[in-house]
Amino acid sequence: MSTGDALSIRPKHPSPIALDSLTGRFPLSVVGEIAGISATGVSLDSRDVRAGDVYVGMPGARRHGAEFARQASELGAVAILTDAAGAALAALAGSTLPVLVSEVHPRAILGEFASAVYGTDTFPAKLYGVTGTNGKTSVVYLLAELLRAAGVVAGLSSTAERRVGDEVIPSNLTSPEASELHGLLARMGEAGVNGVAIEVSAQAVVRHRLDGVHFDVVAFNNFSQDHLDEFGDLETYFAAKLQLFTPEYAKRGVVVVDSPHGQRIAHESQIPVTRLATEYGREADWHLAVTNQTLDGVSFVLQGPAGANFRGRVPVFGRFMAENAALALIMLHESGIPLEQVSAGLENGLIPVYIPGRLEEISEQSDGPRFFVDYGHTPGSFEAMLDALGEVAPGRIIFMFGADGDRDTTKREEMGRIAASGADTVIICDYHPRSEPPEAIRAQLLAGARSAGRAEVLEEADPRLAIRLAISLAEPGDVILYAGPGHEDHQEVAGAFLPYSARDEVRGALREAGLLP
Repeated sequence: MSTGDALSIRPKHPSPIALDSLTGRFPLSVVGEIAGISATGVSLDSRDVRAGDVYVGMPGARRHGAEFARQASELGAVAILTDAAGAALAALAGSTLPVLVSEVHPRAILGEFASAVYGTDTFPAKLYGVTGTNGKTSVVYLLAELLRAAGVVAGLSSTAERRVGDEVIPSNLTSPEASELHGLLARMGEAGVNGVAIEVSAQAVVRHRLDGVHFDVVAFNNFSQDHLDEFGDLETYFAAKLQLFTPEYAKRGVVVVDSPHGQRIAHESQIPVTRLATEYGREADWHLAVTNQTLDGVSFVLQGPAGANFRGRVPVFGRFMAENAALALIMLHESGIPLEQVSAGLENGLIPVYIPGRLEEISEQSDGPRFFVDYGHTPGSFEAMLDALGEVAPGRIIFMFGADGDRDTTKREEMGRIAASGADTVIICDYHPRSEPPEAIRAQLLAGARSAGRAEVLEEADPRLAIRLAISLAEPGDVILYAGPGHEDHQEVAGAFLPYSARDEVRGALREAGLLP
């Protein structure tokens, strides 16, 4: 793998910091001589080391990162940060670099250490964090678009990509590692970014990826089953998200209180929260009403304290997209940006947002069926999307999807059942089987779908063929929704990453059918 921006985003003109000025701030002992040595970056991946980096050798599931200390040295690292075991391994690897030996797990100090090196401990921009099971990416993109409308130079970090002003960089994790996040923030600071929207996963909280970051406003939109392969049960998964609503991470919060989990967040939060409701009659500080829906978007009215009022439209269908927009608007309001300032930068309330692989239309509103691709891969996202389509689809709904291998197996039958309850035709195909037999994954999805006893249920393992099957079954007015792959450009099969873009494949299939030029 090549080094450079393919792995992490760094400031273009970093300021060096003397290593001996850092050691007293952290529980570190030093092996070797660091006097006169300065650092300009931090890297967790030996392949990504740049000249002037402190390389962090982390204990891993199979290998200890310190084993790659010599490689890091050859690429220009000036020191190693690791644990006692790592210090010994670095010496065995032939590294002669000074070693900063952490008395605690290196991950526990990585964020604060990286913040000190990159100077983001005094980062002046407003920071907005968004958590929830579904819709985080959409809220982050809406935040960035609304910040721009308000005249604020915006940055974002999401599952789909990172943005530094108008610069776009692909991403691999929902939440980058702490060292990468602080490098990204430093780059944003150089570019004059003064408002940053960050997607926050539950894993990011428990894995210390947010350490050294303090949000002005955080938000919670919804909660449903996901990631039980890692968290074990829903309560542990929920607790990770609740942790974001503490003074350690944020000053203020915004919470959608339509669900019991939202109400729990509002009640148990350790920071002041503002409540948003979309259900009529529910007690809240802000209320959202959807005024019009079509396949081409949703219009809404948002009302809040002291006569606050906003009329807007999002060019993506679904009530949940109006909720996402409302959440973003309230977050800006809570950070001191008036709704009037946002509205002044929009044309007739239209928020011109493009969200890669999130209910992204590929068919370009042709005369044939409408075809959308989405990243949703949970029972909750399936239910929300199909409910939304049921309100606006003029014809039948054809829904195709697969499921992750080596991930939460308990949600698969429920995904199948929900799919077949909300669609007219279901086509089950492969997604990321990883190390599992793909036919076993499909069998669980099929069992759930057939249990609903409503939809036509079909199986086509090859997603390329499944796309073409869906198009062959569709008529003008029908809607095809392909859930799961979203913006991704690969399939993970038996340890290999195979090139595959659902969006490109759909475009090609539509052209073959004469439905796209």
